[in-house]
Amino acid sequence: MTDLSGIPTTIIPPEESKGRSLFQLAVIRFRRNYAAMAGCVVLLLITLFSFFGPYVISHKYDEVFPSYVNVPPSLEPLPRADTLGDVMKGVADRARVELREFAVDGNTFTATIHADKAIDPRSTRYFDRANEFDNTQVTATEEDGKTLKLTGDVKREYFLFGTDQNGRDLMARVMLGGQISLTIGCLASLVSLFIGVIYGAISGYLGGRVDNVMMRLIEILYSLPFVFLVVVLVVFFGRSFILIFLVIGAVEWLDMARIVRGQTLALKRREFIGAAQALGLTDWQIIRRHIIPNTIGPVVIFVTVVVPKVILLESFLSFLGLGVQEPLTSWGALISAGADKMQSSPWYLIFPAIFFVVTLFSLNFIGDGLRDALDPKDR
Repeated sequence: MTDLSGIPTTIIPPEESKGRSLFQLAVIRFRRNYAAMAGCVVLLLITLFSFFGPYVISHKYDEVFPSYVNVPPSLEPLPRADTLGDVMKGVADRARVELREFAVDGNTFTATIHADKAIDPRSTRYFDRANEFDNTQVTATEEDGKTLKLTGDVKREYFLFGTDQNGRDLMARVMLGGQISLTIGCLASLVSLFIGVIYGAISGYLGGRVDNVMMRLIEILYSLPFVFLVVVLVVFFGRSFILIFLVIGAVEWLDMARIVRGQTLALKRREFIGAAQALGLTDWQIIRRHIIPNTIGPVVIFVTVVVPKVILLESFLSFLGLGVQEPLTSWGALISAGADKMQSSPWYLIFPAIFFVVTLFSLNFIGDGLRDALDPKDR
């Protein structure tokens, strides 16, 4: 198509000329931040590892392997072939029989045991109780039952992260710790977000005596010892998983309220707030429709800092005996336990610390990306 001057023109379809919303522009800016996107991917992988990993591995977080206590990380299956003979001899001694022959062919073993009197076939239970052997059966009986020929399976176990002082798979423990730490971090942050945003917005918008009273209340709560508050709540309500994130969320909302109040004090003098007041909107309508949505940017960024802080607080409570208790665990509890064994068994500390530090960096990168996307003028 050409205009009157003969210059060809292009007609843009309505759907192509449609403008983008502020949310769409923020999403585009966030996607262009490679560090933030990498943080999202890493955080997603850690979440999948923690919540879906237990369905992949065969070990449970509370399963004890007495034969594999303080085993360092390894890609090789256990037990090793050169140690099976000593293990079988030890089992035979516990069964009060003599081990005459022992051989291993792949994942199958054969053994010959002897005693001065007839051996009870039920003694094979001693072999199945060991972590190394399973499905032990009597294949032949000689010398009126004084000699038995046995066969069974050699159980191969993988401990990629090693085991702890109780013989539990550290990988399964790290997965469980990730479930509890991430859950407490997210739930406690949501509790602090819900209370702090509403409280701070109301305090900052109403101002005057209401603001003064509400801020003095926050200062009083700041003065209360955190541990004392936790002890009182535990005494009244008992120790539970839900109580942990409720207590932490009930403390963390104080910082959130002060941040939202500062943002609200700056927003209440803007022109669009005056226009809303002129239109006859109530105070709650203005807070809900205009104040809170315009504070979401700083709030979301602050949440990415609160989550790792909450995880550290949970580990502090677990260290005092007020948080997660055995056989449950968390990254913080694992790090606290690993610090005591750092010299003799460094893998106790290394693996949970790696997951915690990587999660911390991922959340920081995501927070920086959200800051740049929601308020690009601050870059």
